[in-house]
Amino acid sequence: MKRAEGSKAADLWTRVRDYVIGVYNELKKVYWPDRRTLVAYTAVVLVTVAVVCVLLWLFDNAISFLLELLFKAVG
Repeated sequence: MKRAEGSKAADLWTRVRDYVIGVYNELKKVYWPDRRTLVAYTAVVLVTVAVVCVLLWLFDNAISFLLELLFKAVG
C-alpha cells in the first residue's frame, strides 16, 4: 500500500517537473519587445483607456440629463 502511494507521489512530482520544464522552454520562444516598443504599447493602452473613460463619462452625463428632463416633465 505504501509503495503505491509513494509511486503516486513520485508520479505527481514527475508531472510537475515536466510541466515546469515545458513552461520554461515555451518562455524561451516568446518574443520579448524592447523597451521602446514596450513604452509605445503602454502609451497606446493608457490613451485608449483615457478616451474610453471620457466617452463613458459623457454618455453617462447625457443619459442623466435626459432622464432628469423626463422626470421633470412627467412629475
